[in-house]
Amino acid sequence: MSKETQPQLGTPSASARAATIYDVAQVAGVSHQTVSRFLTGYPGIRPETKARVEAALVELDYQPNLSARSLKSGRSHRIGALVHDESETGPSLTAHGATMEAREAGYVLDVISLDAHDRDSIAKSLALIGPNTLAGVLALASTDEMVHAFEAAHFTMPTYVHSEADDTRLAKTDVSRVGMPALIAYLRDLGHRRLAHVAGPANWSAGRNRARAFAAAVEDLGLVHAGELTGDWSARSGYDAIAGLSDLPDATAYVVANDQMAIGTILALKRRGLRVPADVSVVGVDDLPESAYIDPPLTTLRVDHVARGREAVASLIGQIEGVPARPVPIDIPHVVVRESSGPAPAR
Repeated sequence: MSKETQPQLGTPSASARAATIYDVAQVAGVSHQTVSRFLTGYPGIRPETKARVEAALVELDYQPNLSARSLKSGRSHRIGALVHDESETGPSLTAHGATMEAREAGYVLDVISLDAHDRDSIAKSLALIGPNTLAGVLALASTDEMVHAFEAAHFTMPTYVHSEADDTRLAKTDVSRVGMPALIAYLRDLGHRRLAHVAGPANWSAGRNRARAFAAAVEDLGLVHAGELTGDWSARSGYDAIAGLSDLPDATAYVVANDQMAIGTILALKRRGLRVPADVSVVGVDDLPESAYIDPPLTTLRVDHVARGREAVASLIGQIEGVPARPVPIDIPHVVVRESSGPAPAR
């Protein structure tokens, strides 16, 4: 019979004490620096690494300890934040902005990563949020599933849902109401009359809103809606949307709902023998850093995702502290002209 090993006095086992980021790192098979970056919302962590860290957090019931600070101030300085674990860049930049705003305001953002399309994953992630130790809860909600699950949780603390909601307020910084019309007008001024759209997924409010905004702007400017394809925000889906067609839409320009899909769209068009932009123009939305370095460099709509994350946290902190939210300047979405767009070809 084996003898049970007893922990030494003064060195309690992980199961007998609160787990630390070092315990999480050991279980996840990563460095403690990686765990720290995950908890502060750093956007550059690979999805598979995020998944291992999240699993370790659940297994060890990890709870960041700000008790000393909370006792001193009489209130918590932790904000729970739900974000999805996909690699789509816009939401990642929004989460990064949220983390910076929280830190500068004296709060820690406890980021809970989840699969935005899996209701079970969302429910499990909601269960990670310790309601007795949080000042508020933020949802950087990209999908309908996230919004519905968050609203159904009935939190008893201040909450804020950041999403491109279907009832988006009229605002000069709005992508759909301001940015998309500007993008369509730019193509109109180049002589384009027949435009096709590569839309984001329909269960994302951003996907729906940008598709609606595209259709409305095309109609308002007296242009022709030459067809709509759908992707999942990834470059591969933009490629597949074009490559899978037997006949391409009769369009001289493609307006793609994000830059990643636009990158795939350009490659698929080129492999079908079309020249970009001599035969067809392609424009995107987001202005990712890599968009300036593809072939050809991508014309796109610049969106201030980082400031949007800051604005979400500032609004939540205003609720928590019972004061007006700090105004966060957000750049107006505007067209960045590069080499993937040009005059409409003569017909």
